Amino acid sequence: MSLENVVVTGIGIISPLGLDYEQLTAALLNGETGVQHVAALEKIGGLRSRLAAPVEGVDPKSVPRKIRRSMSNMSIYAYLASQQALAMAGWPDEELSSGRLGVVIGSTLGSTETSENFFADYFRDYSLERMKSGLFFQIMGHSCAANVAQSLGITGRVMAPSAACATSCQAVGYAYEQIAFGRQDAILCGGADEFHPLTAATFDVMHAASINYNDQPERSPRPFDAARDGIVCGEGSGILLLEKREHAEARGATILAEICGFATTSDTSSIANPDSGAMLECMRLALADAGLSAADVDYVNAHATGTLQGDAAEAGAIRDLLGDSAPVSSLKGHLGHTMAASGSIELGACIGMMQRGVLVATRNLETVDKSCAGLEHLQQNKTTEANVILKNNFAMGGINSTIVLRSNKA
Repeated sequence: MSLENVVVTGIGIISPLGLDYEQLTAALLNGETGVQHVAALEKIGGLRSRLAAPVEGVDPKSVPRKIRRSMSNMSIYAYLASQQALAMAGWPDEELSSGRLGVVIGSTLGSTETSENFFADYFRDYSLERMKSGLFFQIMGHSCAANVAQSLGITGRVMAPSAACATSCQAVGYAYEQIAFGRQDAILCGGADEFHPLTAATFDVMHAASINYNDQPERSPRPFDAARDGIVCGEGSGILLLEKREHAEARGATILAEICGFATTSDTSSIANPDSGAMLECMRLALADAGLSAADVDYVNAHATGTLQGDAAEAGAIRDLLGDSAPVSSLKGHLGHTMAASGSIELGACIGMMQRGVLVATRNLETVDKSCAGLEHLQQNKTTEANVILKNNFAMGGINSTIVLRSNKA
């Protein structure tokens, strides 16, 4: 599809495994986990899960107060990750307001914590007298995208996709398409989310949250494993700077990888239950967009969150596409499920794997479930070149998305 080649020149990461790209990559290669027992969850009546993967070490006061007033945690994460991506890419400050740099950053919702705090106060006496003027800017659906654009002075296109777990994968794909069609020279893209007990509760109510490892947080989630029992929710932000190759080369930027294919599809068979056939079609369309075949794929970074149905459906789709011809792993055992940020954080990790020539194994995968068999599951890190990576993100609501990432050496 591409009329212009689209490359990655910057990566910014705020995650449960570190506050930049290098920290994240090192932690993944070491097999570390960001999942922990969160005592505060014990206060929530009816909530069985006690696990989460929170971000630690971020100082909100590192963001100037003038712009911080309109930011919740997720916007702070997105802002800090965007700064990292721009710095890595060596993007000139004078080109921030050129109109040729855009923003495509999404979240699942606006800030749930801000909404909760407001209504807790409002229902005391139904008074708006204590409402702060910056409240709406923290809870609006495009809070992260708008705050990043406003704080950095970016005047190009701004979009804020919201598709739950597929959000940041879609954000990268939509940015790729806009640059490919010449509408922008570069775009900061990805996603951000902040953890709130209601996030975990949403999955717990659907019997999709991990509840059996509350006293052993390091053992959950367990993608593809026979003893998996559900999702562990996390938070953070992953931001990529995508750029037209010609533009990146002209300014002497270091090219980290190429985005060469994207697909996103709607599975109308169910709003809640995943369908293997729909996932397969999404992957096939992404490869067709890249002009590649299944035989070209060197590694699949699976969405695989540790749920019974989701992992089995995705394993079936990958099996139908590739058999066991390419290694497959999920990073949810390390990071938890960072929701709207998961696609872009994990894409950053994929680039780290490409650059280091090591594929990260699925943490906590001890016994491959029969429903997930037939793939080359990585149960140990594998030293190998991966020039073409297929990255999946599949969301409730029937939203499927796949990115094809190619090494700059390919």
